Amino acid sequence: MEKVLLVVIDYKRPTGWSAEDIADELKELVDGCRGETVETFICRLEKPSAPYLIGKGKVDEIAGMCGMIDVDTVIFSQDLKGNQQRNLEEKLKVKTIDRTQLILDIFARHATSQEGKMQVELAQLEYLLPRLVGKGIALSRLGGGIGTLGPGETKLEVDRRRILERVGKLKRKLKDVVSSRSLTRKRRRDKGVPVISMVGYTNAGKSTLFNVLTQADQVVRDGLFTTLDSLSRQMVLPSRQKVVVSDTVGLMHELPHHLIESFKATLEEVKEADLLLHVLDVSCPNFRQRYEAVLEVSRELEVAGRPVITVLNKIDLCEDRSFLTGLDRIVNNPVAISAKNGENFEALVDAVSKQLAALIVEIDVKIPIGRMDLVNLAHEQGQVYSVKYYNDSIHLRGSLPARFAGVFLKENLG
Repeated sequence: MEKVLLVVIDYKRPTGWSAEDIADELKELVDGCRGETVETFICRLEKPSAPYLIGKGKVDEIAGMCGMIDVDTVIFSQDLKGNQQRNLEEKLKVKTIDRTQLILDIFARHATSQEGKMQVELAQLEYLLPRLVGKGIALSRLGGGIGTLGPGETKLEVDRRRILERVGKLKRKLKDVVSSRSLTRKRRRDKGVPVISMVGYTNAGKSTLFNVLTQADQVVRDGLFTTLDSLSRQMVLPSRQKVVVSDTVGLMHELPHHLIESFKATLEEVKEADLLLHVLDVSCPNFRQRYEAVLEVSRELEVAGRPVITVLNKIDLCEDRSFLTGLDRIVNNPVAISAKNGENFEALVDAVSKQLAALIVEIDVKIPIGRMDLVNLAHEQGQVYSVKYYNDSIHLRGSLPARFAGVFLKENLG
């Protein structure tokens, strides 16, 4: 197990996130990589320093700590430029990475599907590409003399070209994934099946809730970014309406933009949803900041205006629940539950049913006696209140998804 020293950068700007909050989250990320945080160094800055991000005096102080407590890795809470990372490693004499590299490492550990692995690899390469600058001396393989034709191509240029080729190939493959998913979503829309997509901060309990809603067997682990692959399953509401529920990758405060871009194929499910379930861990002390962080990413994904239910999860871990009563002034359509033990689950299902009610049409029609296929359709896709058979017609009352109701209204004999 690697011993890790965390360097938390505090720019003294009001962001809603304290240095301690950032440090706690970094520790969770380190745990996800099976590391051990042995020390946290909070560095308050007015502005970043070009050579090291932080001042040289602070670097010397951290170097002393590394030698004293035998640190294996130093992790910075802010992204490091390529030259800053190299300068720090020369001074600290230990491996030095930043928060994005740490997140990418967790992504690589948890990616299981071919699509997930491609998305992680794309994110890793796009992170690495700008950091090749300045490595020319270390990577150079310049030649000269007999048997050479000029200086040749540096290893840096070879690396850059290969990375760009691989990035292009991955983007083309992921574009095919997006196209395939678009066709699947079109088939769902044609069938009138509403889609519910779950979003939320990482480790908010989305996978646990997904399993409860759909009786799926999604693997659930306590940790950050344990779910990277989008998974969709059918759910049947008490009204017999069929819906599709999708679980997606967890979000995070200041999630690097290129990570969001790499996972666009997965996050497209969110953009196409009829209803969002924003799962929020209210047992977390800074759940309000996490709520705002997810809203920020939602705005970036252009889904901020979608109908949403805020699922206040993990109430079983809250000793005092009095604060829950006032959250309707802060969050959209809150429903407090415990996905783990099923507490208040009926209220959530009822809230979902009410939100989707707008997509349901009540029908009271007479259809030709020979259209038993429509009667079967009504039973399969909706809720039938009554069916009466006459000599030349069938009187049917019920409720159906709007896309199916049109067929009945077209056949209505009046």
